[in-house]
Amino acid sequence: MQTRQLGNTDLHITPLGLGTWALGGGGWDYAWGDQDDRESTAAIHRAIELGINWVDTAAVYGVGHSEEVLARALKELGPSRRPYVFTKCSLLRDAHGQPVHSLKRDSIRREVEGSLRRLQVDALDLYQIHRPALPPEGPAPDIEEGWSTLRELQKEGKVRWIGVSNFDVAQLKRIEPIAPVSSLQPPYSIVRPEIEQEILPYCQAHNIGVIVYSPMQCGLLSGRMTRERIAALPVNDWRRTKAPAFQEPNLTRNLQLVDRLKDIGRRYGRSAGEVAIAWTLRHPAVTGAIVGARRPQQVDEWIHAAEFRLTEAEIAEIRGARVEAIPR
Repeated sequence: MQTRQLGNTDLHITPLGLGTWALGGGGWDYAWGDQDDRESTAAIHRAIELGINWVDTAAVYGVGHSEEVLARALKELGPSRRPYVFTKCSLLRDAHGQPVHSLKRDSIRREVEGSLRRLQVDALDLYQIHRPALPPEGPAPDIEEGWSTLRELQKEGKVRWIGVSNFDVAQLKRIEPIAPVSSLQPPYSIVRPEIEQEILPYCQAHNIGVIVYSPMQCGLLSGRMTRERIAALPVNDWRRTKAPAFQEPNLTRNLQLVDRLKDIGRRYGRSAGEVAIAWTLRHPAVTGAIVGARRPQQVDEWIHAAEFRLTEAEIAEIRGARVEAIPR
């Protein structure tokens, strides 16, 4: 699999990276339902076997469990096959299990030590601020303190490169005088194309690598989601009640769009999910896409999206289908 340089770093990453959000298991408020750790390990091994050279996780996924599962999987692979490891800070759980947010220096330092311990590594390849703020914090009051702390950790050798997730352009401009931003991780999919307007052009102009998440909109664009399957999602799957794309009236429009993706995919023997991922990779500002898998078979279903190229006519066809799906 070919690689691309990630922004101003020396990291050359494959167009697809493995996401581990769902591997955190079912015991937290943004879980994807219960998860078998053995299946998680097998999915990680399959991704590396097929050429993926980076894995993205976060301390908040399963309240540290995703990082622990990843560490066990990588230990079994051995150091010669170790991929780049990316993780994130700033989202925490309080004593009552409720989500909280902190970019205070002491909090981030505790978080990085926890991630290093759980992942069983001496340094993180990419350390990212997960979110600039949580409502109702307002205009991200502590991002300068948080970013300064990541810069300190980089100088100390605890992290190799530093980036952010879910930042807008104004927030990027606030922190850039402190230290260059190596990467941004924003949401991006056919049903969430908003970053095309301002964020992607800005990153391209300022040599900020972009690794997008949810290119299949949390599985909705995979081609395997039906109304029946969505209705049967377990009660501890956050998509059941908290994901707007899975709720009406959005759901009907999105499933109609999936039918169009299936039509395009059939021309090449590809899945709707591969079409959706390839659509995000077509943008010149996008370095790579984070794609999740809970079982090794799921990796096989999307791995070839890295080499799939949509024609200009097909991109226009998808754009037209998306416009048709917007309510009037």
